[in-house]
Amino acid sequence: MRVPLSWLREYVDLPATETGRDVQAKLIAAGLEVETVEHLGADLKGPLVVGQVLTIEELEGFKKPIRFCTVDVGTANGTGEPQEIVCGARNFAVGDKVVVVLPGAVLPGGFAISARKTYGKVSQGMICSSDELGMGDDGSKGIIVLPPETEVGKDAIELLELVDEVLDIAVTPDRGYCLSLRGVARETATAYGLPLRDPALLDVPGPNAFGYPVKVSDPVGCDRFTARTVTGLSPEARSPIWLQRRLQKVGMRPISLAVDITNYVMMELGQPLHAYDRAQVQGTIGVRRAEPGEKLTTLDGVERTLDAEDLVITDDRGPIGLAGVMGGADTEIADGNGGGGASTDVVIEAAHFDAVSVARTARRHRLSSEASRRFERGVDPQAAAAAAQRTVDLLVLLAGGTAEAGVTEVVAPSAPRTITLPANHPDKVAGVAYGRETVVRRLQQVGCDVYGNSAAWNASSGGGGRATVGQDELIVTVPSWRPDLTDPNDLAEEVIRLEGYENLPATLPRPPAGRGLSSRQRLHRRIGRALAGAGYVEAPNYPFVSEQVFDQLGLAADDPARRVVRLTNPLSDEEPALRTSLLPGLLGALRRNDGRGSHDLALFETGLVFHPRAEQRKAVRLPVDRRPTDEELAGLDAALPEQPRHVAVVLAGARERDGWWGKGRPADWADAVEAARTVAREAGAELIVRKGQYGPWHPGRCAELAVVVDGAERVVGHAGELHPGVLKTLGLPERTCAAELDLDAVAGAGQDTPQAPAISTFPVATQDVALVVDAFVPSADVEAALREGAGELLESIRLFDVYENAEQLGEGRKSLAYALRFRAADRTLTVDEASAARESAVALAGERTGAVLRA
Repeated sequence: MRVPLSWLREYVDLPATETGRDVQAKLIAAGLEVETVEHLGADLKGPLVVGQVLTIEELEGFKKPIRFCTVDVGTANGTGEPQEIVCGARNFAVGDKVVVVLPGAVLPGGFAISARKTYGKVSQGMICSSDELGMGDDGSKGIIVLPPETEVGKDAIELLELVDEVLDIAVTPDRGYCLSLRGVARETATAYGLPLRDPALLDVPGPNAFGYPVKVSDPVGCDRFTARTVTGLSPEARSPIWLQRRLQKVGMRPISLAVDITNYVMMELGQPLHAYDRAQVQGTIGVRRAEPGEKLTTLDGVERTLDAEDLVITDDRGPIGLAGVMGGADTEIADGNGGGGASTDVVIEAAHFDAVSVARTARRHRLSSEASRRFERGVDPQAAAAAAQRTVDLLVLLAGGTAEAGVTEVVAPSAPRTITLPANHPDKVAGVAYGRETVVRRLQQVGCDVYGNSAAWNASSGGGGRATVGQDELIVTVPSWRPDLTDPNDLAEEVIRLEGYENLPATLPRPPAGRGLSSRQRLHRRIGRALAGAGYVEAPNYPFVSEQVFDQLGLAADDPARRVVRLTNPLSDEEPALRTSLLPGLLGALRRNDGRGSHDLALFETGLVFHPRAEQRKAVRLPVDRRPTDEELAGLDAALPEQPRHVAVVLAGARERDGWWGKGRPADWADAVEAARTVAREAGAELIVRKGQYGPWHPGRCAELAVVVDGAERVVGHAGELHPGVLKTLGLPERTCAAELDLDAVAGAGQDTPQAPAISTFPVATQDVALVVDAFVPSADVEAALREGAGELLESIRLFDVYENAEQLGEGRKSLAYALRFRAADRTLTVDEASAARESAVALAGERTGAVLRA
């Protein structure tokens, strides 16, 4: 929400010395997110004046149309003579009033104006467009043409209100009333302790039987509908400069007088309005749910197929608008610029629509508007009649219209919302003794009506049944413009924020001795530090994915990873599901960084993935007045999807860079496998690595990763080089590698307490062995047999060479060379002991895998 300081001062008598920065500080202290203060015209320097075009000479022989103009600027140029100016725009004519910047002036952006020769003429200044003055879009797409009655020679900086300060406020969903000058003015008045001139306090005539006929068939979706009619609007009437400038400052483009007035009142009071061309409305205006398959062409020219949940405005023909979102093209106000006649009779709609209904309709049709933004966050239902009256008054004043006596107001019965609040409740929440008077005063400043009940007596549960005077209870009636105030804690927050968050005492919590991070948290941190130490950069991603990504990753049609949890209200329609893998987000991060010139990448992430349960359960609402029971919490957990924690890495480019020290090395599948081993080591788990094939990985360069849990092997992930087809589809660098592990499963196979390596004082005995096996035999199977056969004397085993040569080994055979390290904990091994362990290992490997010693 953009708030011009000059407009804000109309409702609050701020001190003349207060700047936008001062107001920003006050509003931030009151809890509003004022992001920036824009200084309009800060670098603008005159002379900038109103001129009248006297003559126009078309210059020939140039690639684009060029005009040589003489302009009367009065005495602003010091001579009174016409100013000669070269201009390329064509949307003005002789006699028009325009804005002229004279030599010596400086335009926004530091653009200095001087007399200069161009197109064979000397141009003494410039005729200005709105963009050149930093005014924003005025819809003209050319030179500013002022009303005929504008005085020649008048200072255009003052006329166009070019110097101002605009506060840009990020309005949170619970502060919907601040999407209006009225709401921000109320907060400003409270912050400064000044009175508010409420623009909604207008004399509004009561409803009668002469208003335009309206029928509301869905009082839940529309609990209030006000209709007013204005006739006899002047077709030539245009929005005055002050109205256009205020709309431009808040970020809206002037369109036509009737539309500009409805937008102006919406920004002023926060109540969205709509104006219908009365001549185009046929019969009674209605409010109902759409019928499936109904069509509506909205003001943006798009024909939309309506949903049965859409709330629509209708006439005798059918839908003429999406309630709270956008009107229909059939009843659009005409300004006469399209060749037809301008609208002279209009029907004004000021209604209150259900926030949820409007939000769902806007999202369903991907049609966010200024109106829907306000209805979604809550609009004051009591402001509808005042907004309609304000619109009528401005149409009568600026367009010469006549307000018809008929007033239509359809209202669904409703009672004001009240909350019972112990007077000391804000004190308990904040830990500060505010006192009853302060609580009452602050709630009244918010707009609440507060009634006390100081005679409350409560029977004490102890002390022999004595009666004691209870704490005061306040009965608070919430104002209509604050739908976010629903319980005592909301009211306590209002008191605390107005008293100042900065005044809350800072008290460090005292955790009980002996508590700290859980073993699971410590493991996650160890893994993060280990991967970071190995050169990986953590890259957290959003947990949302598109289901199309599973096709891009090459997952099989029956792959369990394709079963996703879909969001009812996704942030993006393109990513409506929760992830079942970390790879889509990490690969997207890698692609973005590679596209920006970072080609040597190693990224990792630890995070939750989500799998739907076989049995779907509905979550129950937990109580807020007590601690939920263990059964209630367990029921809530059972309704949630399964959420195991995974860890994943992706690599591309150089793993080791070249330099004066030698050649570098590109990242390959072995680096991805080593990252998985790093994770397993930190978890204290033994990782089984063997040849595998799955989804996005290259079938010949993919390792299947497994651990032993409760005596049974469990596959926990894969690592290796990604398939070239996947790389092409996702736009990733060649030879990109990745690994992903189920971290919870790995942790379950490991030890909670990290084990320090044992250091022996006895020497190690090393024995090498080269075994020839069939090419299809996994090296992991050979290693497992060697490890078991060697017995407890074996300290470590390492595969250091793989050799294939059909002439020496035979067709379909390969040689695997292992380094075996033997050590005893209590003695120095003899050569015979080490050789015997080696021979035992070779024998078992031969029995299980058919391995034979290489000659």
